[in-house]
Amino acid sequence: MTQPTDIRGVHLRAALCLAASGVPVMPLRAGKVPFGNCRRCAENACGGRPNMKTPGPCACPQPCHGWAAATTDPHVIGSPPWARAWREAAAVAYHPGGAGLTVVDLDNAAAVAWAHETLPDTRTVASTRGEHWIYRGAMRSVNAVRDGVDIKSTMSYARWLGPGTSSMAELPDAVRALAVKDPTTLRPMPQAVQVPAPAGGGECPHRTPAYLHRGIAMAEQRITEARSQVHATVYRTFLAVLSTHGRCGCLTDTHIARLFTAAQTKGETARHCTDAWVNARITLGL
Repeated sequence: MTQPTDIRGVHLRAALCLAASGVPVMPLRAGKVPFGNCRRCAENACGGRPNMKTPGPCACPQPCHGWAAATTDPHVIGSPPWARAWREAAAVAYHPGGAGLTVVDLDNAAAVAWAHETLPDTRTVASTRGEHWIYRGAMRSVNAVRDGVDIKSTMSYARWLGPGTSSMAELPDAVRALAVKDPTTLRPMPQAVQVPAPAGGGECPHRTPAYLHRGIAMAEQRITEARSQVHATVYRTFLAVLSTHGRCGCLTDTHIARLFTAAQTKGETARHCTDAWVNARITLGL
């Protein structure tokens, strides 16, 4: 069902405002679902993202690849290819991981009560049946980590429900642990390792700060989901990050620590992480 013009305008204005703050956005159809693939991309004929499981933005000019279509580019958001989507949009969604965020989606009163007892306070937004708790930091998205609780971050989308209340806290280990199916397999806390970040101007010139946040989140995801050849995956991931951001100086010690933490959670030693990072820099001549 088509939305009235004023409602469409509200959705578009909200999307542009979010994009301006570095949050990748996309329109949602009625039922809180993304728009289906356009004719050009039907049955992934475009070579796009099957089932939206491959990291990376969508190259199609229409918002038809789920979370991968989310963008911060105002020219794309307001372009004619997106016009039909905004005419039919029932809500605005965003890609939390692309903005360096994690949403703990609490779907009922019991889940909300559990969060108050278990998780540190953070920014909270009321939802239809419960609340969204939003933390600063990205991680793997997992549904049904417990009754009424989903985690939405990288390679996922969440409805925009408003700015919320309270200050946003850093993503705690208690939330990261929810993504582990068997808590008994959790490894010891990773050691802090001091590795100097590459020198440079301190600003990423490629796109926006969200580009760097998205890249780090995707790198963490790649390491976390490695099922074999973890050593090689860690090295290749470090190499990819450094090849993109190693010369512009936008990487900070915090970004490097996130990558090392992901690797050590998979069983890598602090020494191996340091060696892999140094070797990647040597390979790239940094």
